[in-house]
Amino acid sequence: MLSASDLRKGLKVQIDGNPYIVIDFEFSKPGKGQALYRCKMRNMISGNQLVQTYRSNDKFDKPDLEERKMQYLYNQDDEFHFMDTANFEQIFLTREQLGDNINYLIDNMDVEMLFFESQPIDITMPMFVNLDVTKADPWAKGDTSGNDTKPVTVETGYVLQVPPFVEEGDKIQIDTRTGIYVTRVKE
Repeated sequence: MLSASDLRKGLKVQIDGNPYIVIDFEFSKPGKGQALYRCKMRNMISGNQLVQTYRSNDKFDKPDLEERKMQYLYNQDDEFHFMDTANFEQIFLTREQLGDNINYLIDNMDVEMLFFESQPIDITMPMFVNLDVTKADPWAKGDTSGNDTKPVTVETGYVLQVPPFVEEGDKIQIDTRTGIYVTRVKE
């Protein structure tokens, strides 16, 4: 059993039989009275968001979640297919279930898939992925706008800002939590 004082960003709780993840969290303590915990949460099955304020004595159940190692195989339309590396069972998730994670998925990538009551609901990506740059416009050297970045497209179709020295054909490392450029990778 979890209490409201355990709430923090990224925590998974069960409310009305559904798993939720805390997206945003604010704590306030009025001069006289109980502490208040204002949370923005996302339903991990439907994707619906909920904003709720809890008092310090409110309790939550821990959701029955299981993680299994899976390997990304391919996508067909809006279905992304994964294989369980232990028993070779194939499972798919939809584009909506994956959210921004589709920006970093490449064939044969190992991920952790999250299950709630034997139903796949989400994946956990590695913190960093290395992707090939497929399109990079040349940087205009005389550009003095103060912003020394340029947009590039990586092999998954994701577009991000990188330093001007990154060129087409380079391999770059991207932080999957924020979607930003980390470094250029030597092969």
